Amino acid sequence: MRWLLAATTEADGGQPTRAAVILPFEKPSRVAIGDAGGHRAAEARLAEAVGLAASIGVAIVHSAIHPLRERRPSTLLGEGQVAMAGEALKAQDVELVVVDAALTPVQQRNLERAWGCKVIDRTGLILEIFGERARTKEGALQVELAHLEYQRTRLVRSWTHLERQRGGFGFLGGPGESQIEIDRRLIGDRIVKLKRELDQVRRTRGLHRKARERVPYPVVALVGYTNAGKSTLFNALTGAGVYAQDQLFATLDPTMRAIRLPSGRTAILSDTVGFISDLPTQLVEAFRATLEEVAAADIILHVRDIAHPDSAAQRADVLGVMEEMAEGPNASLDADWQSRVLEVLNKADLLGGIDSVARRAPGAVPVSALTGEGLEELRRAIDARLAAGLETVEVTVPPADGARLAWLYAHGEVLTRQDAEDGIHLTVRLSPANRARFEERA
Repeated sequence: MRWLLAATTEADGGQPTRAAVILPFEKPSRVAIGDAGGHRAAEARLAEAVGLAASIGVAIVHSAIHPLRERRPSTLLGEGQVAMAGEALKAQDVELVVVDAALTPVQQRNLERAWGCKVIDRTGLILEIFGERARTKEGALQVELAHLEYQRTRLVRSWTHLERQRGGFGFLGGPGESQIEIDRRLIGDRIVKLKRELDQVRRTRGLHRKARERVPYPVVALVGYTNAGKSTLFNALTGAGVYAQDQLFATLDPTMRAIRLPSGRTAILSDTVGFISDLPTQLVEAFRATLEEVAAADIILHVRDIAHPDSAAQRADVLGVMEEMAEGPNASLDADWQSRVLEVLNKADLLGGIDSVARRAPGAVPVSALTGEGLEELRRAIDARLAAGLETVEVTVPPADGARLAWLYAHGEVLTRQDAEDGIHLTVRLSPANRARFEERA
């Protein structure tokens, strides 16, 4: 579903909308740089914004960085910057401007008036991308809810052609004010309905989660900044055909597949939505819901684009969101989630191979999901992490009980086997949950 740009992109006989991306750039303070573990260069931030805009099918004909000395309440940018940008936009016949910042409704309206074209901010752009690519029912509901809550604050922009100052009794609004109130009430009613539907979906998801907990396989979840190569790695490890593209937010809905590890153990690999800096607050809840597979995972693979110039800042953004998920009374991550994280330094081929990657974190595994280099080492690392949480037990199975014997081979790692007249003696490594399940089968 296209929320913001449907009319614009179809207005020119199917031709892509001519768009511009403008980055109001503020230099971070030294304190902020130290806290973030690195900061993004303006050029890298602009490139990310251009990639986001291009992913919705518009033609980027102009991009520019405007340093911010101070934030203007009316237009965010200074008067000279607005005028200079307006000349460039007019020369390129720009129809849509993406401002890579959070704009107030007043700033958005004033910039549209000054530039004579449609203006959206970073929040509006990401809402557009999520609205287009959400596939599950919950994803679609969350995006619609986020869009309505975002749009409700901008209703004043929709009715400027109707007067809002004069009324029959001197203190009532005119027809424009009436229309705004009607729209606000309709949006409010729809928001209430969406929240009820989401509550029902969450209850259903809770039942599904309990069913998954009965599945005797460990879960390995992929997380990482958008476009870090998670889906390509997912396909390389599982042989699946999940959509993978050099594109921001190519994957939104989680996908799960089984993988076979060197020990013979089976695990479930889950691909999730990519992270991004300055995630709109309207999408935080949707983001948390999408990442619930991470909360239940035995291992969290943090996939990083190690060749990206802002790899350190992207890592800080991902860890920051994860930390937020572990805070508060409704935390969806346990306090020791960091102990389950294994860093995967992807796109090593862009640096000359895995031997050229500097391992910045203990245990980090460099790989190239594109060429396959380093994937066997990654499988062994996953296997070793899972084995560290296993219990070694000695069991004896009657020779006639083939079902229990097969169950042990399918759900554990058989270290030794000795066939004797009184039974089959095995040394097996099992997870605590599978050990409990095996004892229940006795």
